[in-house]
Amino acid sequence: MELLPRSPAEFGSARYWDRFFRQRGQRPFEWYGAFPELCPVLHKYIRPRDKVLVVGCGNSELSEQMYNMGMCKDIVNIDISDAVIRQMQERSGSERPKMSYLRMDMLQMDFSDAHFQVVLDKGTLDAVLTDEEEATLAKVDKMFGEISRVLQVGGRYICISLAQAHVLKKAVEYFSQEGWVVRVHQVASSRDKQQFVLPIFVYVMTKFRKIPGSAPQILEFCPEEQDKPMRVESTERLVGTVKDRQHYALLCSQLSKTPCKEQVFLDLCDKESGRSRYTLHVVDSPSVKPSRDNYFAIFIIPQGRETEWLFGTEEGRMQLAASAGFRRLVTVALHREQQYEGMAGIQAELSGKVMELAPLGLPAQQQVPFLSVGGDIGVRTMRHRDTSPLSGEYVVEDVKGDGTCYFRRLIFLRNRNVVQSEARLLAPVPLPGQKKRRKDKKKPMPAEPPTAIDKSYLCCEHHRAMVAGLCLLGGPDPLPGTPLAVLVVGLGGGSLPLFVHDYFSQAIVTVVEIDHSMLEVATRWFGFSQGDRMQVHISDGLDYVAKLAAEAPARYDAIMFDVDSKDLTVGMSCPPPAFVEKPFLQKVKTILKTEGVFVLNLVCRDARLKESVLATLREVFPLLYARHIEGEVNEILFCQPSPEGWRDPAELGARAHALEGALRQPGLPWDSSYVLADMLQAVKIL
Repeated sequence: MELLPRSPAEFGSARYWDRFFRQRGQRPFEWYGAFPELCPVLHKYIRPRDKVLVVGCGNSELSEQMYNMGMCKDIVNIDISDAVIRQMQERSGSERPKMSYLRMDMLQMDFSDAHFQVVLDKGTLDAVLTDEEEATLAKVDKMFGEISRVLQVGGRYICISLAQAHVLKKAVEYFSQEGWVVRVHQVASSRDKQQFVLPIFVYVMTKFRKIPGSAPQILEFCPEEQDKPMRVESTERLVGTVKDRQHYALLCSQLSKTPCKEQVFLDLCDKESGRSRYTLHVVDSPSVKPSRDNYFAIFIIPQGRETEWLFGTEEGRMQLAASAGFRRLVTVALHREQQYEGMAGIQAELSGKVMELAPLGLPAQQQVPFLSVGGDIGVRTMRHRDTSPLSGEYVVEDVKGDGTCYFRRLIFLRNRNVVQSEARLLAPVPLPGQKKRRKDKKKPMPAEPPTAIDKSYLCCEHHRAMVAGLCLLGGPDPLPGTPLAVLVVGLGGGSLPLFVHDYFSQAIVTVVEIDHSMLEVATRWFGFSQGDRMQVHISDGLDYVAKLAAEAPARYDAIMFDVDSKDLTVGMSCPPPAFVEKPFLQKVKTILKTEGVFVLNLVCRDARLKESVLATLREVFPLLYARHIEGEVNEILFCQPSPEGWRDPAELGARAHALEGALRQPGLPWDSSYVLADMLQAVKIL
């Protein structure tokens, strides 16, 4: 039986609706939601003594159910279809004496002005506003004008809708411009997500007298999980909020039916501020054999560790899910702007929401485990927050790593999942003669996190590889006591130039940094300092190198580029594209000594762009080595201007081993995890 219209225009035709209801018969047709779902919202805005007009009533049981439960009695139902009005009059009979059914066109109603306290619309606006053609919009304006006319001041137009973007936008714009208060509720659904996907919304437009001039709009949204409405600043924001809810409902429905082939992520926001509070990634592992206890788990990533490979990359999360042994694992990252009340508080806050992401087949009443590293949520302490004219907003924060180690990190918030600079912190050492605090067994003192920078430790593996590349310098032995002129472009926290300065005792290090804010950050928070052998120039690296190429060729033994791109639209985040163009690379070669080495940190996700960069480097430098950093996008490139370099991998390893031995100097700490020869074991000659 064909019940759908041939074209959207038929929704406004009395003939179509007569045919529809004759074919359907007496069976109620509920467009949007059942009464138990709608009742919690409707009873807030409909009082027992209100006169209620239901427009486009159809054969829905909504009016009858409101009458029967005593929500209100004085109800007038109108519809354009004569067939359905006769059906409803027969069905209601004398059981509901105060309720009436009238055949009437809502675009031209017979009621006097200000006759009703409530106009109720269940799906009628959606049926009329099928497109944004001029004739359709004119019809909707007429509908809204009639609703406004028959409502008293203080009355409510209650519209139950699926909230398509153009429908919601039209309604909100019309009534807010008339000076009405607009509130949108999401209806809490009890329906099976596999049967019904789209959520239902209720627009509540409260009529106020229009104030001459430009009165402020009052727009509010009330999510299904809370009663308190949230103020929204614009129509666009309100429409966007509803669209987010619709996408989330669709996502939950899809996840409840089939495993996700690709990882899905979503943000859960704080109710008060609207800021992101949790970032969730849904990871399915179809290879894990199902059992009652391994369907579903939640993994809380400790604060500050969301950038680590295991938690911050798709491959890492896949490995985490497989090792945890669950068919679906939801990882949860905590945001730095938020406060959390420990693991128990997070579990209480998330339990209801994450169950909406549960997989198909999860046993009823199954308890879902919350997992973490060491059973806690980690430690994150923000030390500094500011904004740079060049780098944007940034933070300096201390985080707890594995075990008892603490690290200080610089994060640019425009790319918050990338650690820009990192340094390990030293545990405080008691002064000579200083007594330890007496321990109180009843009130144990929490250990204070360290704050001193460990300048001997390079946290970033790509920095270790860059240092290992210095063994490519000419001469029989790469001794740290040999005079070296080193140019570093890109300061960050200063770890790389500091290490070269401290461990190569005769090195004169020149650092070029475009952002003066980074020099302040490195000096104040990362232990960086200038001196006779360390100078920082605040300049664009492109301009600085070009000027040197014209004035002082063959000046440096080593040149290191570790500079990020400010343009996130390019598939290469390090360095900026201009730094790997052929004319500029030729200038780099000009200021490099014949037996020197140019070391470049390349971070490029675009395969074609990367191949283009490598081809350009090969055109300029006869000898090119590449060292991929495992688990990262970084690739360290070692470029030499002379073809007479060290081509034997075994010989490279031996030179790196000799360099490491020479760097282990008396009086300078050395971390046992540094094996410089390992940094060059996987090097490729391109």
